[in-house]
Amino acid sequence: MTLDPVDYAIISQALIAAAREMGAKLVRSAYSTVLREAKDGSAALLDAKGNTVAQAELIPMQLGTIGFIFQSCAAIYSLDDLEEGDFFAINDPYSGGQHLQDVFFFHPIFADGRLIGFSASVAHHLDLGGGAPGLHPLATDVWSEGLIIPPLKLNMKRDWDGGMFQRLLRANVRVPHQTMGDFDAQMAANAIGAARVRELAARYGSDKVTAVMAALQDYSEARMRAGIRSAPDGVYTGEDALDDDGISDGPVPIRVTLTIQGDSATVDFTGTAPQVRRNLNAPFASTVSAALSCIKAVLTSPDIPFNAGAARAVTVTAPKGSLLNPNAPAPVRARMEACFRAWNATMKALAQAVPDRAIACGFDTTTVGVLSHLGPAGWSVYLEIYGGGYGASSGTDGCDAVDGPLSNCSNTPIEALDQDFSHFRVLEYSLRPGSAGAGAHRGGLGFLRRMEVLKDGVKLALYSDRFTRPADGLFGGQPGMTGYCEVLRDGSTIPLESKTEFALQIGDIVTLAVGGGGGYGDPALRTTEASARDRADGVV
Repeated sequence: MTLDPVDYAIISQALIAAAREMGAKLVRSAYSTVLREAKDGSAALLDAKGNTVAQAELIPMQLGTIGFIFQSCAAIYSLDDLEEGDFFAINDPYSGGQHLQDVFFFHPIFADGRLIGFSASVAHHLDLGGGAPGLHPLATDVWSEGLIIPPLKLNMKRDWDGGMFQRLLRANVRVPHQTMGDFDAQMAANAIGAARVRELAARYGSDKVTAVMAALQDYSEARMRAGIRSAPDGVYTGEDALDDDGISDGPVPIRVTLTIQGDSATVDFTGTAPQVRRNLNAPFASTVSAALSCIKAVLTSPDIPFNAGAARAVTVTAPKGSLLNPNAPAPVRARMEACFRAWNATMKALAQAVPDRAIACGFDTTTVGVLSHLGPAGWSVYLEIYGGGYGASSGTDGCDAVDGPLSNCSNTPIEALDQDFSHFRVLEYSLRPGSAGAGAHRGGLGFLRRMEVLKDGVKLALYSDRFTRPADGLFGGQPGMTGYCEVLRDGSTIPLESKTEFALQIGDIVTLAVGGGGGYGDPALRTTEASARDRADGVV
């Protein structure tokens, strides 16, 4: 079909707007603080074959391979047999998913009597069972991390509205009010996306809408290839490492070889450490998201839709059995730590090719802290996702106290915590002066939260990184400060490891601090005005 440029512009932007509306619907309808406040969820529209067409600007990690995850469902169930009311569900990291807390729903969209696409959503769910509420940092296999949902074909009328799948989920979570409310928010997001696509089909015809879906992917591919072509051909390497494997001391290396040839790129993680016994392993879908996101961020413009077309120009590989492509049943709950180091290693490789476009390492660590309590009314589970300081670039300082580039979560306001939780209170939420790496442009500052435990029986669960290995600077920039977690009890300070569980007592003060980003360039080249501003603002 030959597309009129005006029709293409209107329909393509309408599809992107619909995906953004889905994301807003998901967040505004949510019950838990991790989705309602932190916005740890995403939404997208897919074509009839399950290729991503448009997505909400929420969590890059969840969306970079949403079409890849969909294919696990399509491999089992015929798309030709789908009917109104059917939907797919999956969270199994060894069937194409990421980690169990991210549950994906895919709803088919019909128009003119035929399948023309899918609405899709994913949310990080506060609790899905497993060995501990919200987070089990000591898990040794995927079964102890929560309820596993293999690729399933379900039906809204039969399986959801009081049906068996909904009842099964409710029976396996500790906080059903929040968790089931978040599942309903996903359903609402998918419903609004499907409605918007059907409206477009009614106005322009389903043939034209599907043609625009394909053209939008081709456009992203062309722009992505042009971005890759702008970098010099060559073979570039990068390396970073996790602090430890959660059991023993010593770094866990992640290595990458990036090959740019013409308008395509290959990202090979050969040389990365083998999979580990704790939950730091990253399913391959997550690894692909990390590599794609880094390349797109550095080599292309932010106005390019991140869809299946953008992924055609990049090939990602990782050895089977490695940290970035583990064998079942290795635990994967904290897969973001390995993925951030994959991002950092890829960024270091790109810095050799296009130094002016790369950034220094940020704290780039998903720090998840959970304070849970079982009272007479049931479980109360607080889960927060902390960011840190961003890395500096050739032209600007790093942002202070933001989430990392793969996660993009918001903070949870103190007022929301006071409203939802009674087993602790926040005493301090502040930036950490001096935590940024110095440079011609400095890194971003880290921050801390200090919380007082108000009831006995509260349990702390934590996973983080960069407690011993700071964020590296770039081209002479200095590293940022590391993070830490400690408990003040009866006047004594108890330091905690970055991946641990700890039983708390009433009156304990928990401090969780995240570090700063690395600097870019020689600190001696920082301008006098910028240094004076840092001193006046209390940054140093």
